[in-house]
Amino acid sequence: MKAPRLWVFGLAGIWFGVVLVKAEVLSWFRIQEMFRFDAFHMYGVIGSAIAVGAVGRWLLGEGPVRDAATPRHMVGGTIFGLGWGLTGACPGPMYALIGYGVTPYAVVLVSAIVGTWTYGRLRDTRLASHPMIGRSLNLN
Repeated sequence: MKAPRLWVFGLAGIWFGVVLVKAEVLSWFRIQEMFRFDAFHMYGVIGSAIAVGAVGRWLLGEGPVRDAATPRHMVGGTIFGLGWGLTGACPGPMYALIGYGVTPYAVVLVSAIVGTWTYGRLRDTRLASHPMIGRSLNLN
């Protein structure tokens, strides 16, 4: 079986970006309406995404997600939500916003990349210093 060509994924990404723009999911005002509980629009989009994801998992035979939320999930979700609220965009739409011509989001994208890199460095350092995990992952 041949691996799909990268241009297929590029076209899918462009199509997804157009859908996000047309659905006004990228609109800073729509996101602020959601956080102020002024409009249902974004909750409808998020709810639809959850429903499509659940059906997709069912069709793929994966079943429901059974993992319980842990404190690290709560902290990570809080950091994600704060970043989303402050910048008006979550990671996926940042690319579409830049492509749409909202160039100040390039700063947000660079900040997200730096934050991800920093997390990776701190995570690797912490795991490497752990006596059992570092040994089992050959990190020390």
